Amino acid sequence: MPLFKEIKKEIKLVRKLPYKFYYHFKDAVGKESRLMIEDWEIGQLFWKCFKRKGNEEEALKDITKKYQEEFLSKKDILLFLGTTLEFHRRKARNPFVITGVFYPPVLTRVS
Repeated sequence: MPLFKEIKKEIKLVRKLPYKFYYHFKDAVGKESRLMIEDWEIGQLFWKCFKRKGNEEEALKDITKKYQEEFLSKKDILLFLGTTLEFHRRKARNPFVITGVFYPPVLTRVS
């Protein structure tokens, strides 16, 4: 029995985003950072908003609103970071990019 099975089907390419998205934030010691989001979810959100609104400007407004009203006010945000060869070759000051985001509900602390 073969280890790999050949699958013959058409592969659809994902459309390239016309924008780069970033998180601007302060860490636990107050240092400000700006990291590019490479997570596929932000791209899917953009295309969904664009399809619903019909233009890029309105889609971007919807994304901003969603992040401010849903994610930033009601949830914690945990970032998964990774690096890319491109930024290492440039010897970037900070070679990290956001490769994933997790939005757990904000936990209330019990004293």
